[in-house]
Amino acid sequence: MSAVEQYARAHLVTDSSEGHRAVPVVLHYDPEADPHTVRIGLPGCHEWVFARQLLEQGLRAPVAAGDVHIWPCGRVQTIVEFHARDGVTVVQFDASALIRFLRRTYAAATPVSH
Repeated sequence: MSAVEQYARAHLVTDSSEGHRAVPVVLHYDPEADPHTVRIGLPGCHEWVFARQLLEQGLRAPVAAGDVHIWPCGRVQTIVEFHARDGVTVVQFDASALIRFLRRTYAAATPVSH
């Protein structure tokens, strides 16, 4: 079992005149550290850790657990909203990038038989 790290571009949704700003994001999964969680790293050293199952469910229907809220936005986008003391961060992903990442996590978590 090996860790999965995937780089993606997402859009940081703001209410400023910038609107949606493209940002690099790191999606990380380490089945040896915790096979049930994923990490999303945002620019500025913000990293969020939450259940992999939450990410999967959020691709199909609105879900929330603690400070993380996920929901589909149309057919090809997914919104991930992170709540913190200093405010809310809203990130819009291409759902295909999240689906690809989840597939890689399940492949990484499957023991290889010899």
